[in-house]
Amino acid sequence: MEFAFSYDKRKVIQALRLHFIARREIKLMMILVNVFAILSALLFYTKKIRPEPFLLGTVIWLMMLIAIWYILPYSIYSKSQTFKEQFTIWINETTLRLENDKGFVTWQWNMFTRFFESPNFFHLYFNEKSFFLIPKEDMTEDLKHEFRALLNLKLGK
Repeated sequence: MEFAFSYDKRKVIQALRLHFIARREIKLMMILVNVFAILSALLFYTKKIRPEPFLLGTVIWLMMLIAIWYILPYSIYSKSQTFKEQFTIWINETTLRLENDKGFVTWQWNMFTRFFESPNFFHLYFNEKSFFLIPKEDMTEDLKHEFRALLNLKLGK
């Protein structure tokens, strides 16, 4: 399999958001902040506490939402030169080779730990925090099915 691709900023930002929201610690933090906000709202409504804890919970929730939804994805996108490049990728049974005008890199399938498929990308993870995005946009339907089958074979779900 071989195809060329580049990244669309809006789609990359959305993929980064999905990555952050899928992280275990972010999910736990969102649950804890929401429980605190709901509990403080109930206690405020029943006049057991003053409005400050309720307002604090609301402010923390808003800050967390802004950080996860806007600050983190946009800062990673702006710091990474990768998302501004044009690539050609070759995929076979043993390796995945990525090439652009600056050079190339070849990864063995065992270097990836897992994959995740979002609406616009295949996310190939090296570890919990490092991953590579392969856009689906430039793939034909047959290529997507073939690549998905290879990912399931090599990395499992």
